[in-house]
Amino acid sequence: MPKDSSIKSVLIIGSGPIIIGQACEFDYSGTQASRSLREEGIEVTLINSNPATIMTDPVTADHVYLLPLTVDSLRQILEERHIDAVLPTMGGQTALNLAIEAGNQGVWEQYDVRLIGVDLDAIELTENREAFKEHVVKLGMHVAQSRIANSFLEGMEAAQEIGFPLVIRPSYTLGGTGGGFVMKEEDFSAALRRGLEASPTHEVLVEKAVLGWKEFELELLRDSNDNVVIICTVENLDPMGVHTGDSITVAPAMTLSDTAYQQMRDDAMLMMRSLGNFAGGCNVQFAQNPETEELIAIEINPRVSRSSALASKATGYPIAKIAAKLAIGYTLDELKNQITKTTSAFFEPTLDYVIVKMPRWNFDKFQGSDHTLGLQMKSVGEVMSIGRNFLEALQKACQSQENNRMGLGADMKEWIRTEDILKRLETPSDDRIYRLKDALRLGVPKNTIKKLTGIDMWFIKQIEILVRIEEKLIRYNVAEDLSEEFLRELKELGYSDAQIAWVMRIKEEHVTQRRRELGIRRVYKMVDTCAAEFEAKTPYFYSTFDSENESKVSDRKKIIVLGAGPNRIGQGIEFDYCCVHGLLAVKEAGYEAIMVNCNPETVSTDFDIADKLYFEPVFWEHLEEIIDHEKPEGVIVQLGGQTALKLAERLYKKGVKIIGTSFKHMDIAEDRGVFSDLLKTLDIPYPRYGSAKNADEALEIANKVTYPVLVRPSYVLGGQRMRIVINNDELEAQVLSILKHIPDNKILIDQFLERAKEAEIDAICDGEEVHIMGIMEHVEPAGIHSGDSAALLPTYSLSENVVNTMKEYTRRIAYALQIKGLINIQFAIKDDKVYVIEANPRGSRTTPFIAKAYKVPYLNIAAHCMLGNKKLKDFKIEKNLKGYAIKVPVFSFDKFPNVDKQLGPEMKSTGEAIRFIDDLQDPFFRELDRNRYMFLYR
Repeated sequence: MPKDSSIKSVLIIGSGPIIIGQACEFDYSGTQASRSLREEGIEVTLINSNPATIMTDPVTADHVYLLPLTVDSLRQILEERHIDAVLPTMGGQTALNLAIEAGNQGVWEQYDVRLIGVDLDAIELTENREAFKEHVVKLGMHVAQSRIANSFLEGMEAAQEIGFPLVIRPSYTLGGTGGGFVMKEEDFSAALRRGLEASPTHEVLVEKAVLGWKEFELELLRDSNDNVVIICTVENLDPMGVHTGDSITVAPAMTLSDTAYQQMRDDAMLMMRSLGNFAGGCNVQFAQNPETEELIAIEINPRVSRSSALASKATGYPIAKIAAKLAIGYTLDELKNQITKTTSAFFEPTLDYVIVKMPRWNFDKFQGSDHTLGLQMKSVGEVMSIGRNFLEALQKACQSQENNRMGLGADMKEWIRTEDILKRLETPSDDRIYRLKDALRLGVPKNTIKKLTGIDMWFIKQIEILVRIEEKLIRYNVAEDLSEEFLRELKELGYSDAQIAWVMRIKEEHVTQRRRELGIRRVYKMVDTCAAEFEAKTPYFYSTFDSENESKVSDRKKIIVLGAGPNRIGQGIEFDYCCVHGLLAVKEAGYEAIMVNCNPETVSTDFDIADKLYFEPVFWEHLEEIIDHEKPEGVIVQLGGQTALKLAERLYKKGVKIIGTSFKHMDIAEDRGVFSDLLKTLDIPYPRYGSAKNADEALEIANKVTYPVLVRPSYVLGGQRMRIVINNDELEAQVLSILKHIPDNKILIDQFLERAKEAEIDAICDGEEVHIMGIMEHVEPAGIHSGDSAALLPTYSLSENVVNTMKEYTRRIAYALQIKGLINIQFAIKDDKVYVIEANPRGSRTTPFIAKAYKVPYLNIAAHCMLGNKKLKDFKIEKNLKGYAIKVPVFSFDKFPNVDKQLGPEMKSTGEAIRFIDDLQDPFFRELDRNRYMFLYR
């Protein structure tokens, strides 16, 4: 059936600010859907309150509304624009809940708007736990024994009837919020109350726990002719009991028998076809008894899910893009496979490689938090890796995590006490996969590990291969003794040169040199959706060790853009926004744009944003080989946050040109001592400071600077391990904590300006001229991390003299650092005196916010200035903001109920929203201003 020609304009509802359980994978889906609809000539309007995402940029949609996700906002849009249909399946649970609420209030009927890509009755069926259970049983399938409870009494009766262990699943929540396992009767009443309070309908499902069963999920698409295609089958390495967002997952499924796989496919298709009349995406989750292969249905989400972005990147099949076209009437057989360009979208992807997804946690930001993983999701991001075998992909995932791991162990971080390791295995936590390897290394029997973890024996035996090969490797003392065959075997199993060097107790460069002498180098394989059965057109690559290289180097001049790796607190989706604009500018300037990143949730890693995509760890060994292969004109590090910036020195030493501000000048800004010396020569005030290598030096500096002081490690993002201390005892404890977690790091001690105001400037410099993008004044006083403080654009209480002084200091610093591109400078203002706190010579967390608030394509302008092909004078910059824009931080403390929620110099927010007000009398701002000291650290 061809496209529905009556649909000429579509409203897409976004997912709002980033929170744990609903992150930028939905911005990826919404962006892809918007681009897909615009290809069809459809006018796209988009509503979302998140300023950090490329989804809310003018390049994505025809009309973007940065408004709160409320029914009133929908009414405003429908009054201003003619909308034929609304697509609510690309914004997660937030968008669906809003669409349901608007439907209940008669909004869609009032404005004659159709809902597409979704069936509200199907949503109601799948979210209502009791109705879902009855529906699945009618289909002849199995579910875990359960009962619905709408009150405390009903819940207690259900527990008595079913028996322990139990699962509590609140209805209509996201990321497992309010859910959990209850092993003992005495813990049930408190868990039941939490679940009932978390559900907007005060309803929970009390269910028999199938702990230790294996968990699988399938991503499907369905069209209006009831054709169904299965895009990807994903296996959770962790058994039931760990939220799928917190589990390591693998595709294709590794431990399914053929009969079990076929039954799972048949059941998933049956379930999807039974859910009303809608065309679009769907996610189905199953549990399987590992002994009997009995299969039960856990849940079905008749929308694009958290896993859809992962499945899209894993297979190369653009699920959201195709789902959007199905929603406007196309059928699967009418659409082309976007990668082969010749086969149909009805053609199921085939993988000749292995995908591993590994979550990224930020427990260090939530002191006192429970690291135990369960039904409630706690991870803040994820990485994806691709290899020719499971172990290669697993080790690459470990290298991608941005937590100083060189692979799966063999990297100085192994545990050696068997008792501690066994405790860690029994309770799922963020490092269990590493402890599993430690257990094997110390001789713990495989059956004991399986019993403690519930992890399938196949995975345990795979990891044992690494232990056995390291036992062989440790016998070697010098790199020259490594044979070509043995070293190649190690590399095929995913070992980094640094891991090999650590096991041998030699230097990494010796291993690298030996590997190159033997001609062992990475080749690049194409992600083609069809296991090379058909010719593919899309340059989307991963590395491995093989004979044939499928990445052909063109004769065009090339620029590599380095991504930011996994999302985490302090470095999130805003850097994906920066990278997308960087890639677009590189292409506009006539270069071949090459993207390197490992985050499957991002738009910058979509298969058709860059000219060439390398889905690889942002890890030096991988990057160096890509550079050797492509021989680019240079690399852009300004747009990938601290992840990319940390690689600048190695690029500089290798002789690779850094596009924009030079490494030498970036390093001045990062080195507090050198930067303060620069400020002194520029006659710019700064807080008294000092740097130390140990606690004794820190104590001496602090007593000179005088308490209170701000203590922090150098070269970190998001205020990592930053604290305000008021005496020697606190200082000593903090310094020892930093050196324990970040060894060999320089400790910075700054005078803390109590009750000072804080502000920041984002600017662009082309080497000749400085343009002030925006000046944001923080609502909270100095001492609260800038990412956790609400902020107004423009300033609201600073004097004209202070604002002019800040502008002047910005110009002096930008010229002195020879900035080409972006710079962010943070200021403290006390008694009308302006102090410079720090300068960041890169894209910052606030850059997208300012661009959206003023409606100016600042990232595009900055990228052209980095490249040097355009100057600021070549752009006509007109700011367009009436009143004020407020940056509002958003937190996910509900995932960590027992942690310290007090804010301070270390960032804790997971996302942000934007709010526009006409004047300072607005009730929203007055409430913020009234509470400005509420979260003060001391």
